[in-house]
Amino acid sequence: MLNEQQERWCSESKWDFSDLKALFINCTLKRSPEVSHTDGLVRIAQAIMEKNGVSVDVVRAVDHDIAYGVWPDMTQHGWPKDDWPPIYEKVKAAHILVITTPIWLGEKSSVCTKVIERLYANSGDLNDQGQYAYYGKVGGCLVTGNEDGVKHCSMNILYSLQHLGYVIPPQADAGWIGEAGPGPSYLDAGSGGPENDFTNRNTTFMTWNLLHSARMLVDAGGFPAHGNQRSAWDAGCRFDYANPDYR
Repeated sequence: MLNEQQERWCSESKWDFSDLKALFINCTLKRSPEVSHTDGLVRIAQAIMEKNGVSVDVVRAVDHDIAYGVWPDMTQHGWPKDDWPPIYEKVKAAHILVITTPIWLGEKSSVCTKVIERLYANSGDLNDQGQYAYYGKVGGCLVTGNEDGVKHCSMNILYSLQHLGYVIPPQADAGWIGEAGPGPSYLDAGSGGPENDFTNRNTTFMTWNLLHSARMLVDAGGFPAHGNQRSAWDAGCRFDYANPDYR
């Protein structure tokens, strides 16, 4: 799964990441056990993390009955079933979230859109410091396909994650596309995807940047809580500006 350079960097690491948790949400359109080409790219990042002691969980969203909507639990809004709340518990527990998607018509998958909408549904939750719930966590994305759109999908996903409160490290995306058109997909025989140096490099850099950023945030006790606490703002605080009405 990992090449010689990837294995070397894992073995030479001087950092302890064993207390970190990572969650990959695979937004393929294919239900298990059908082969997901997107999952092939996930396995590289997952292998690097696991070799460094990170606890990794992978959720294939389409295997779950996730309701449409922008409320935390859509069963309270007329839906008979909603598997999102237990998935959100995994999101809350993870220091690192990686959203992964195939490309269809130049865009992220419909499943990916739904997942981001449901992340948005919980974005009003607060952490122990009164900040929005995703503060202090880091996010990245992986994209696969055989048509153009890797950067477009990455821009969309990473913007969404930072808007919700995630820290986006340097070079927090990676992807693979084959020859434009109906060519081979990532895991197809002869595609060249698993051997592609550009993709391997970017996936490796993304993974280590996620690890380093999560390590710094955890060691710092989270993202600094000043000037960004919703609980304090709602109580009247205006952060470093005189406010005679605030008690």
